[in-house]
Amino acid sequence: MGKDLAERFPAARDTLQAVDEALGVALSRLMFTGPEEELIATHNAQPAILAHSAAVFAVVRDTARRAPPVAAAGHSLGEYSAYVTAGALAAPDAARLVRRRGELMHQAGMARPGTMAAVLGLATADVEAACREASAAGGVAVAANLNAPDQTVISGDPATVARAGEGCKARGAKRVLPLKVSGAFHSPLMAPAAAPLRAALEAAPWREPAFPVVANATAEPVREAAAARRLLAEQLTAPVRWVACMERVAELAGSGARFIEIGPGTVLGGLLKRTVAGANVVSLGSAEDVERFLEAA
Repeated sequence: MGKDLAERFPAARDTLQAVDEALGVALSRLMFTGPEEELIATHNAQPAILAHSAAVFAVVRDTARRAPPVAAAGHSLGEYSAYVTAGALAAPDAARLVRRRGELMHQAGMARPGTMAAVLGLATADVEAACREASAAGGVAVAANLNAPDQTVISGDPATVARAGEGCKARGAKRVLPLKVSGAFHSPLMAPAAAPLRAALEAAPWREPAFPVVANATAEPVREAAAARRLLAEQLTAPVRWVACMERVAELAGSGARFIEIGPGTVLGGLLKRTVAGANVVSLGSAEDVERFLEAA
């Protein structure tokens, strides 16, 4: 993970080294060589994904900013990466925050085990109705990630999520897929993590963002560091309103906008195309992706 970037681009290598130094651990070595079971632990996976995104951005920043950015957005922990691109957080400081976030989320998941499941092929309103119905019988099940008009992730107590999944199938869902997670993220079960995360956010060195970041919790542009800190704490228990975020960014950007996805994978680019018709998006995750982007600029 990210090894090709570090080998090809000094700016990426320097970014990963700065994150290692900030965390006091050789995160980049874990990213490059594993073991995978250690890398996917929440407290490692979250800073690793952020470090990867920050490494890509360090390489493409000047090229991407030839046209002034209109807004940024990030999915769940990616919202921290979005603030890095807006200059509100330095990558090492953001990595410390998301590592703390991962630790707190893991602790909340251990204290009250929860689960998540992806619901495919069903409108969000129907998923939310199934969650309300399941929760009425006891426990918590909520729509946690509103990823696309026909893709929603539900989160909560295992038995309640299972009932909600059955309710979604009864309403016509094509598939309900259990996810391998260590807790019920973006649900009320994460509430114990909110206060200590808020303290970490307040202690971090923030700057005002150079351009707005559309918040997961509200799908509205954030232009001040104080609002960013508050909404990132709320994000732990609030749904990721990704469809509304993409619609809001598209509205801010206007016609002809170019979207740039940075970090591992191409999932967000795919979700964008299912939400915003005709969206022009390029996904930059590998050194090869980045080289093509720089050559075409």
